[in-house]
Amino acid sequence: MSGQNALVMPWEIRKQRGSCTETLSDLVAVEEPLQIRLEFEKWGEWQEKDLVVTMRTPGHDFDLVMGFLYAEGIIQAEKDLLGMRYCQRVKPEEEGNVVRARLRGNLAIDPENLERNFFTHASCGVCGKTAIEAVSCKAAELPMDGRWTIPAETIRSLPLALNAEQTGFNYTGGLHAAVLYDASGKMLLLREDVGRHNALDKLIGAALRQGIAPRENKIVLLSGRVSFEMVQKAVNAGIQVLVALGAPSSLAVRLAQEKNQTLIGFLKHDRFNSYSGWERIS
Repeated sequence: MSGQNALVMPWEIRKQRGSCTETLSDLVAVEEPLQIRLEFEKWGEWQEKDLVVTMRTPGHDFDLVMGFLYAEGIIQAEKDLLGMRYCQRVKPEEEGNVVRARLRGNLAIDPENLERNFFTHASCGVCGKTAIEAVSCKAAELPMDGRWTIPAETIRSLPLALNAEQTGFNYTGGLHAAVLYDASGKMLLLREDVGRHNALDKLIGAALRQGIAPRENKIVLLSGRVSFEMVQKAVNAGIQVLVALGAPSSLAVRLAQEKNQTLIGFLKHDRFNSYSGWERIS
């Protein structure tokens, strides 16, 4: 099932309740592959390279591509990406699942190095220390100058409007959300996806494309747990405060602490845990 705005699809199920079985139609979250294909200039010639394939929920694909390239450090600003379009030279069943991203002509790109980096991230034999050192080479520490603090009650209020806005999750129970708030706790943007990392990439990309700087006193809320990769993306995007309804991993808290990021987990209406950067909480 292809489609740029297809969050859900119907599926016939058999529901068991006690000794009774009934057949009915349910909704499931759509998951399809998205291939990101880079177009870049090297040695005076335009080249292209298949960068990565991610399993995502269709919709806001250009936000996803923009956010992915930014969070991975391939581009430094929206102006580094000249344009995006769906590839037309594909099989009918792949339509809408391949995005071509054209980079600024004088942007320094090493396709071989990109390939090595993504291979390393996808491999299994990398220890936590290696992963921390790898991302530390790319991301600077976030500022911790005391000029911006968030009241604890503002943090506790963040999930209040979340349920009403999570349309895909409300239909299926199978989509993650990433939400951007301003310093007062006002919701600015929300993106959903079957993959947690995709939801965050979509959010970062949407903010950049709409001229909202995620580095400037913004809060990001995640509907699930926090892994190393989620903190890595948030740090690379300059997000100073990362809040989650679920638990963080050991590598997530170590990286957040090293980069001066405020990391909060187990957020509920009356409590939360601060794992790092609690100086920003008043």
